[in-house]
Amino acid sequence: MTLSILTAVTDASWEADLVAGLEDTEHGVTVVRRCVDVADLLAAAATRTAEAVVLSADLRRLDREALGRLEAAGVAIVGLVEPGDEDAERRLRQLGVLVVLPSDAGLMAIAVALQAAVSAVQSSSQESLPGGLADPGSALGWLGGPPMPAELPVGAGRIVAVWGPTGAPGRTMVAVGLADEASRLGVPTLLVDADTYGGCVAQVLGFLDEAPGLAAAARLAGTGRLDLAALTGLARTTSSWLRVLTGIARADRWPELSGEAIASVLDLCRQVAALVVIDCGFSLEQDEEIVYDTVAPRRNAATIGALEAADTVLAVGAADPVGLHRLVRGLSDLRELSPGGRLRVVVNKLRRGITPGDPHAEAAAALLRHGGIRDAVYLPYDRAALDRALGAGRALADAAPSSPLRRALSQLAAEQAGVAVPAVSGGRRRAAG
Repeated sequence: MTLSILTAVTDASWEADLVAGLEDTEHGVTVVRRCVDVADLLAAAATRTAEAVVLSADLRRLDREALGRLEAAGVAIVGLVEPGDEDAERRLRQLGVLVVLPSDAGLMAIAVALQAAVSAVQSSSQESLPGGLADPGSALGWLGGPPMPAELPVGAGRIVAVWGPTGAPGRTMVAVGLADEASRLGVPTLLVDADTYGGCVAQVLGFLDEAPGLAAAARLAGTGRLDLAALTGLARTTSSWLRVLTGIARADRWPELSGEAIASVLDLCRQVAALVVIDCGFSLEQDEEIVYDTVAPRRNAATIGALEAADTVLAVGAADPVGLHRLVRGLSDLRELSPGGRLRVVVNKLRRGITPGDPHAEAAAALLRHGGIRDAVYLPYDRAALDRALGAGRALADAAPSSPLRRALSQLAAEQAGVAVPAVSGGRRRAAG
């Protein structure tokens, strides 16, 4: 069977020889188009006339989004680099290209790698070929080529996504408080502001300068240049145990946070900290395909990506009739986005006066009756303490260390971090044991 492929190689002296050599029938490969840039490549892939592409790392505007569209079109990807060009190979691997060969690997080696990559794309079972040749990595080993390095190890860091419906239920307050209290328990923590509608973590913590934060990390991830050193350099250190990756300063910058880039950033975040806390936006809509005829940017990609990656989702709702109604209505959509994650309901702003009787009992009864929820977390409303913290641009533990809200957040942080919570005090605390 002859394999139809595309090439997308920039300024490479070996491209002409490669195309001419692959056209030889003994290799079972036919080049149907030589693409000059990413736009040309994506247009050719959309026609479904090719099964694979050979591309180079210096292809202009090559990023994770482009590779994602190639994968969606069912096109297998093989990267070729100049012999000894470690930077180009590293970039392709960070972009997610699994098969990367030097351009002098030989025509037969390249052809077999293409066949193996196509087999891996077309079938989820790797038993279709003897010797595991459906795995592109095993194909390289069989050819005697350079072995593929192991994927970057994913750290043990847990991701906790803090979500809540529209109406200011206190998502950011919970996220900031949770991250700060976890760090005070001696847990290395990373706080990420992924709210693309009204992210304000930087302002809440009193950061005066506008750091690039998450947007810069997403840009580097999209071009395959994000690594642990770059990510830690972009995260602002507020204490020995807490780093903060600030969000976008304006809501109209949401296209900078693409789904593919956010997924890559969050994978690395797990390696930076034992606990990653993400402040998410409220909207869960995914209807871009209804509005656009082509692949569309996703307005809520950052929030949806965070929820899909989360080990635990904290669903925050305000303790009033409107807030609880919005919370219960959003839980069904939330469960669809995070089927593998543990959902924990947090009722915020619990206070007397909204409903008759005991506010805790009233909120618990409403959640049980309308949502079947029995084990929610309840956070008391301490307006005075919150005002002091926000006015000073400081964490609640610094502005009001004896606040009942602070004590409740400390207990929630201990639960999420899996540590014992000691007696609350204003200073930094280490985890018991």
